[in-house]
Amino acid sequence: MRALMLAVALVLAAAPGVAAGFTVTTPDFADGGTIGMAQVHTRCQGQNRSPALAWSGEPAGTQSFGVTMYDPDAPAPGGWWHWTVFNIPAGVHGLAANAGAGTPGLLPAGAGEGRNDFGFSHYGGPCPPPGAPHRYEITVYALKTARLPLGPDSPGARVAAALRANALATARITGLYGRR
Repeated sequence: MRALMLAVALVLAAAPGVAAGFTVTTPDFADGGTIGMAQVHTRCQGQNRSPALAWSGEPAGTQSFGVTMYDPDAPAPGGWWHWTVFNIPAGVHGLAANAGAGTPGLLPAGAGEGRNDFGFSHYGGPCPPPGAPHRYEITVYALKTARLPLGPDSPGARVAAALRANALATARITGLYGRR
């Protein structure tokens, strides 16, 4: 029993935590609120614009940031990766609206995007099948390394695993979107 308790403690210690005061916000929707059509994929008559994000309160020692947008309610096994950004310099504390458009110069210098589950390396907004609303979790990772060896062909799950493995802390905001 003692060995099991020690193993659980080691796993918990290795998992990134929520740092007191580390937060992420967006002017585009409230935490737990509905995502607007500006952020919805064009396949669902939206504008497919990534939300503006701002974060603060990262822990000491943060050398870079990463961002993911993930739908855990997607019918695909393992959910659906909508957006992954990595190698955001430590001095940057936000992303402008539509930074994930895939246009050079919209992301901070040095930052890159991985391949989402739509198959391209930029933002892909919500477009769930008809039914109950899905949750779209936007997570900002404060990282203990300045650069991750990832590129535009890195799948979302791989980017997220690298972010989790190097995270000092995370901050999250969740939006909802559904179709009838």
